[in-house]
Amino acid sequence: MKKTLLSAVALTALMAFGGSAWADIMIGVAGPITGPNAAFGAQLQKGAEQAVADINAAGGINGEKIVLSIGDDVSDPKQGISVANKFVADGVKFVVGHFNSGVSIPASEVYAENGIMEITPASTNPQYTERGLWNTFRTCGRDDQQGAVAGGYLAANFKDAKIAVIHDKTPYGQGLADETKKALNGAGVTEAMYEGINVGDKDFSALIGKMKEAGVSAVYYGGLHTEAGLIMRQLADQGVKATFMSGDGIVSNELASIAGDAVDGTLMTFAPDPRKNPAAKEIVEKFRAAGFEPEAYTLYSYAAVQVIAEAAKAAGDVDPQKVAEAAKAKGPFKTAIGDLGFDAKGDITRPDYVMYTWKKGDDGKYTYFENE
Repeated sequence: MKKTLLSAVALTALMAFGGSAWADIMIGVAGPITGPNAAFGAQLQKGAEQAVADINAAGGINGEKIVLSIGDDVSDPKQGISVANKFVADGVKFVVGHFNSGVSIPASEVYAENGIMEITPASTNPQYTERGLWNTFRTCGRDDQQGAVAGGYLAANFKDAKIAVIHDKTPYGQGLADETKKALNGAGVTEAMYEGINVGDKDFSALIGKMKEAGVSAVYYGGLHTEAGLIMRQLADQGVKATFMSGDGIVSNELASIAGDAVDGTLMTFAPDPRKNPAAKEIVEKFRAAGFEPEAYTLYSYAAVQVIAEAAKAAGDVDPQKVAEAAKAKGPFKTAIGDLGFDAKGDITRPDYVMYTWKKGDDGKYTYFENE
């Protein structure tokens, strides 16, 4: 009897040890996998998937393998909450996402309450990291930093123009437009008009009529490429010759398919192209070999997974709160987009935005090029 009991105890211990040794770390990646912003969701998903594959091939995180779970929020805050709750139920400990600030902000509260660390590759609204939560990080910059660059550029180059500031009423779009307006006004330039549109709108004739009446010759838009492309096309169709500028919400080659030739000359703020970073050369080649161009937020998503892995190694633990503490105290960490360190809020300590212009490349297709 004693022998049998001992064997059972030994077997139980062995199973417990084996379970610990081969435990999986669950990371969720969340964004608009479907819907009008699916191009950005694909960037987040592909970036995270490749990072997980590469990290697992190198031994995982502290000897444990990563298992990736995909959550489709369709850019909708309510659906984002549903995704967050599903991640909680599934045992996810880290989240890469979401894409939209208006989704990341409410979802982050669910994650904070349930011990999940969130690192977004794309949500730029300052409020995301300004609420004192322990778990909010981002690998991108903030709207107040991006708006300062955009507003400063407009003030320097379009000070005598009639400028329209337009936004899509979302936390991201209006937040970026307001920060740009703030910088523009601070430089002594007052916009000719300030208007909001609705996400999903298709007909902008009334808005363009107001622009014509105001004599607008420059348009700043805070929002995503879906509406931006339609506004550009309809401005051109109605004969309005106005320089169009926007932010990182239009960083997708899908913009050109929506706007057509009207995209030519569009100005855009974004960080220096991470695909040109020497640290990303091998990774970029992997994506291209698989038939996926890692533009915009792809490498930011890849870097988010790298940060989780490197901070966990620095912490010597995979507990999300300890990893979050290490992310702030032990950086900077080497990533596909360069060395990243984080301040006490979870913002990167080296934000940088530059200006791009959309024009035709050597292949005859429109894309964005960093201004020299």
